[in-house]
Amino acid sequence: MHVLPTLRRAGAVLLLAAAALYAAPAHPAAADEPGWTAEPAAGAAATVRPYFYLAGAAGTVLEDRLALANTTDQERTITLRGADAYNTADGAFAVRLAAPGSGATGATGAGSWISFGAAATVKVPPRTRAVVPFTLTVPPASPPGDHPAAVIATEGGHEVGVRVHLRVGGPALAALTVEDVAVRGRGQAAVIAYTLVNRGNVALVPDLRISAEALIGEVSDPPRGRTLPVELLPGQRVELTEPWPGAPAFDRVRVTLTVTAPGGARAVATGSRWLVPRGPAGWTGAGLLCLGAATAAALYLVRGRRPRPGPDPEPDAPSAAGPTTPAPHHELTGAAR
Repeated sequence: MHVLPTLRRAGAVLLLAAAALYAAPAHPAAADEPGWTAEPAAGAAATVRPYFYLAGAAGTVLEDRLALANTTDQERTITLRGADAYNTADGAFAVRLAAPGSGATGATGAGSWISFGAAATVKVPPRTRAVVPFTLTVPPASPPGDHPAAVIATEGGHEVGVRVHLRVGGPALAALTVEDVAVRGRGQAAVIAYTLVNRGNVALVPDLRISAEALIGEVSDPPRGRTLPVELLPGQRVELTEPWPGAPAFDRVRVTLTVTAPGGARAVATGSRWLVPRGPAGWTGAGLLCLGAATAAALYLVRGRRPRPGPDPEPDAPSAAGPTTPAPHHELTGAAR
């Protein structure tokens, strides 16, 4: 029998697989780590800052510092630049890319106001932390409000971004709109799609409320009353969806979205759609619906054409001469008189 050799071969394969797994590195993604970090330098109170926050009037020059830490045993050459920030289509925070090979930053907004001067390229020795100052010059004609930007550190194909919150002094306007509300999908896969547009000059973190109505039956409201995980930057638009697993299988639904944000921003929009199952069930439901609508229309037309009963005839009015005398009645007996 060949059972024993087969078992031996299987055991050898398992031992080789276990040895390969044991020899594999515990953190295979470590090779992709840049070996250095970039973050805002600690302030006077030695507090850790997750991002830069700068505020000033138009025409002023603001200053801050970036900390670079080399955690490896070799020198690092890091290039620094400013970049414009924006929202991606799904609401994520992103920065504009630099023009490849041109040396230009590619920034035309607040990112172009950031300057590292002669320190745009920094050599950081091994196991060393360097602090690099930079300036942000606000042009005199800059409009008030938020101007999102970022500081980008690049080395060896790796980029690390540190966000810059810049607020230019002046009137702040919080305003937004909700557009393109639609119900997509069916059943458990149904979603409510919509677009948010920031019409003001400050960044917004909106709150969303959704209500739903149905033409035929009862409908459960989608999840509502939550803060969206999006920071909507001024002038940006994002396309979002909300799951609606309780959407009816066959009905006409109408959803209303109410979006609010700090500062008095508020917007309301609606969207409607017929939800019809696919396949024979959907065609059957649609046919029954059309038949019901046709029957109702026919009954309405029949009732509209039926003659209406007129008023009862009035009894003959008595003559002015008084009651009439009935004519004499002659009985016929067949005998001559």
